[in-house]
Amino acid sequence: MKKIFWLGVGIAIGAIAVRKLSQARGALGPAGLNRAVGALSDSIHNFADAVREGMNERENDLRGALGLEASEAASAAGAGHPGR
Repeated sequence: MKKIFWLGVGIAIGAIAVRKLSQARGALGPAGLNRAVGALSDSIHNFADAVREGMNERENDLRGALGLEASEAASAAGAGHPGR
């Protein structure tokens, strides 16, 4: 009875190992690399968008605290920094 139990445990461990190796091999191929790079690129873009949004919110808070209007600031920023 013990031999049958250990045989079943060995088969289960072998099946799990084969599945994990298949997944790892798929992740290391060109398609897996493309997915990883795409996910990293999306994460970087999302982070940059969040930073820009936070900067704009903080700038608006500071302009409000100083009594500046947003339209004046936008026209001054556009005139003072060509290429934006």
